[in-house]
Amino acid sequence: MGEITRQLAEFASRIDYETLSGAVRERTKALVSDHVAIAYRARQEAAISPSIVSALGRLGLGAGEASVIGDARTYAPPAAAFFNGALAHCLDFDDTHARSSLHPSAPIVPAALAAAEMVSANGRDCIAAITAGYEVQIRLSLALGPSAHYARGYHPTATCGVFGAAAAAGRILGLEVQEMVHAYGLCGSQAAGSMQFLADGAWNKPFHVGYAAMSGLIAASLASEGFRGAADAIEGDAGFLASYAPDPSPDEAVRNLGIDWETLDIAVKPYPSCRYGHAAMDALIALRADHGIDDDAVESVRVGLPQTGWRLIGNPEPEKQNPQNYVDGQFSMPFVAAVALREGGMSWDSYAAHLDDPRTRSLCRRVSSEVDPEVETHFPAHMAGSARVRTRDGEEFEKLVVIAKGEPENFPATAELRAKFDGLFGDYMPGEHRVALAEALDGFEAAERVAAILHLGRAHEHRLRASA
Repeated sequence: MGEITRQLAEFASRIDYETLSGAVRERTKALVSDHVAIAYRARQEAAISPSIVSALGRLGLGAGEASVIGDARTYAPPAAAFFNGALAHCLDFDDTHARSSLHPSAPIVPAALAAAEMVSANGRDCIAAITAGYEVQIRLSLALGPSAHYARGYHPTATCGVFGAAAAAGRILGLEVQEMVHAYGLCGSQAAGSMQFLADGAWNKPFHVGYAAMSGLIAASLASEGFRGAADAIEGDAGFLASYAPDPSPDEAVRNLGIDWETLDIAVKPYPSCRYGHAAMDALIALRADHGIDDDAVESVRVGLPQTGWRLIGNPEPEKQNPQNYVDGQFSMPFVAAVALREGGMSWDSYAAHLDDPRTRSLCRRVSSEVDPEVETHFPAHMAGSARVRTRDGEEFEKLVVIAKGEPENFPATAELRAKFDGLFGDYMPGEHRVALAEALDGFEAAERVAAILHLGRAHEHRLRASA
């Protein structure tokens, strides 16, 4: 049995809530709460929802007892995992981990929640399982080398996420070490996620993150029933690391496993767009506030990014300056920079307000980006960014932001997290019901059945209570 595969299997199978530090427990709870709010808003507004609902129905997966956040219906567990994962990722508002360049919660939490409903798991076991999933997923991306993995056209949130989803679901389903090894073996045949969606703003990105959640749950379920997966799935000659990166560092997958917690390095997004642009957005927002910059007075904006980020949100520049839909906008540094300068911030509603706004689109064409050597020195530890604004009267203002808002060293206060939570629910959930859900999520560890919390997040629950 492979040493790395075995160590990650032992870790996920044996992780225990009681041995987690208070900081790890609280961070995981905060991330789950953020995840739920994002998925709820997406279920109400995301363009992907109607086709998913119809397809799951035709596939016979629209009947079951598993919850989709913000939905009145229940689904088969794999379908719920898929749908929740896609919803959590489609707004591009979900959490991030800088060094591994991925979104931890989107594939992990849905797999864990679906498994929890399958076996009536409690909150403590679910927190431990989700934490295991975070650690496995993040460490695999670090072992691949995320920049090299991206350069091959892969999306690490999905490719690594399927292993993390299996770890989380497997822990809840009670997999023994060898069973977890088999689950990872099956994940090695399902690790997928192509960045080709950037070519035309397609919906592949949330699809393959949802698929990772579903596939991890299926892999864990099969392994729990005695299905055998390939040995040495991670470090084998044709295993995950060798197949998905040119020069992996396998030891990174298990370095200080259970001692150093990557979970504590997960960040929460303040803006619903690619994380690589957030530090530059912070810089522009600060320049706007400090110098009273009016967007009509802006002659040009030059944004500095790390090379990996520039490839995603800065290149090719003519296309990035002319986004055609919200997916294009999420990966357009010129668009998010223009919104930041016009609004002094950015919310999910900004896409509807600005994608077709002539003034915003004019400003987009005045924003360019480049690889900034100073910014690059801070990568990958930090997704730094710089901005230089030149006004029509010849004034220039510059700012470098190394640690973007939401990063662990600049983590949102409780009140800020709650403001994001409340803002995402907006008018879709009555205030008293939103408070009840927030309190249940805050006390996640006390839940005897996680399903009871998820029931509060179903759309029909709110309508029933409101009419009572």
